[in-house]
Amino acid sequence: MRNHTAVTTFILLGLTDDPELQVLVFVFMLIAYLLSVTGNLTIILLTLLDPRLKTAMYFFLQNFSFLEISFTSACIPKYLYSLSTGDRTITYNACICQLFFIYFFGITQFFLLAAMSFDRYVAICKPLHYVTIMNHKVCKRLVFCCWTTTFLILFPPLMVLTGFSFCDSDAIDHFACDANPILKISCSDTWLLEQLIIFFSVLIFIMTLVCVVLSYLYIIRTILRFPSAQQRTKAFSTCSSHIIVVSISYGSCIFVYIKPSAKDEMSINKGVTILTTSISPMLNPFIYTLRNKQVIEAFSDLMRKLCFSQGGRGITK
Repeated sequence: MRNHTAVTTFILLGLTDDPELQVLVFVFMLIAYLLSVTGNLTIILLTLLDPRLKTAMYFFLQNFSFLEISFTSACIPKYLYSLSTGDRTITYNACICQLFFIYFFGITQFFLLAAMSFDRYVAICKPLHYVTIMNHKVCKRLVFCCWTTTFLILFPPLMVLTGFSFCDSDAIDHFACDANPILKISCSDTWLLEQLIIFFSVLIFIMTLVCVVLSYLYIIRTILRFPSAQQRTKAFSTCSSHIIVVSISYGSCIFVYIKPSAKDEMSINKGVTILTTSISPMLNPFIYTLRNKQVIEAFSDLMRKLCFSQGGRGITK
């Protein structure tokens, strides 16, 4: 890769140069990262250990939690290290790797959200056939397709990017390696890559959003036909967590592609990146657990078992 560029090290400018603000940013992002990892790890452990959480919905939730941990870990620890040490440098190869994993885990989440919406459609619209349609084999294939499709979409633009030259500047106006600020400092012709990014972004957005919207149109139509208000409320509650997460994910994506003024473009992109890499992964475990009785019961049972085992050890001693 270094044969293609005169710059072998980049400088990540971060969010602010104010030392006091840097302390606040460090504390906030550290807490958000720890909560995100802890919350999503808890969901993964519960879905692995509790036999009540062995359905397709929790299998997808388990994979989504893994993606959340991976996505936030691709960029936040590096930025926390930069804030704590003052070392803002990142090598060219490390920057390309970070860029790949951020987009890889981020895009896979959109495909997985679409698969989760299909799961909710089958659960509500075809409840008698749910176990047959959404069996474990089908679920594994859907998750595999999400990962594979993302890789096939991401690979061509990444190959184009690795051939770029960076000879004018080494300062990336961001706290992580993102495509937009990297293209701004390249002295190569970026037209082809920009067109590829636009094409694949629109393709991913439309493909996944159409799947989500169609699934929920059928879901809403089915729910409205339920005879009792209690049935309708229960059915809507099973989808509410997923709807909230979908709204946050697609809402932040829309903000990125709204064309602001050149002066505000990078600040908006940084704000959206903080939302998607820190705040959303921190909130999503709480969104799914606080509105889900089965997960709350599984968590309570796990805590009781841990407390009982610790108490038993104390008595034995």
